[in-house]
Amino acid sequence: MQVPVEIAYRNVFKTEELESLIAGEVARLERVYDRITSCRLSVERPNQHLDNGSVYRVRIEVRVPSGKDIVVKSEPGQGDLHDSLATVVQDVFDRARRALRKEVALMRREMKRHPEQEPQAVVARIFPEDGYGFLLAPDAREIYFHRNAVLNGDFDRLEEGTAVRYVERQGEQGPQASTVKVVQGPSTRLRPSA
Repeated sequence: MQVPVEIAYRNVFKTEELESLIAGEVARLERVYDRITSCRLSVERPNQHLDNGSVYRVRIEVRVPSGKDIVVKSEPGQGDLHDSLATVVQDVFDRARRALRKEVALMRREMKRHPEQEPQAVVARIFPEDGYGFLLAPDAREIYFHRNAVLNGDFDRLEEGTAVRYVERQGEQGPQASTVKVVQGPSTRLRPSA
């Protein structure tokens, strides 16, 4: 983890057993994905009387390199009135692991993405003799792509202004496009936005 785990306690005694449980659960999260940016945890027992459900509130916020925050929480009144704090903490971490697995699968493109989720860009520059080019992304960044990343053998059809959809990945020298798919043929060109 890039930043140490932040834990806030409110109206709960911080015990060695609780600290050990949380450390073990954080380690299990890191086994799911070892590039977690940060993890924040709040454990509290609000001052309210409940007739049913747990008396604890536990909230986990996990940030991953994509910038997405995975937030899982258990509110007072959920679960069983006799659930121990350890049970509530384990339940919240279990749900956080499931959510993290889904996010990691999306980041690794293991789950199918719908076309409307893929960014659209235009070919800004192309070097056909060298087999690469650059896309102009909607946020005005230039993103490198290689001939092998263009689907259906359409690299030779590309020219400046051709609209494409792509998946962005982090390459050795910065962002690069993979799975580049022509949206419109070279005869129908889009103008890059300024």
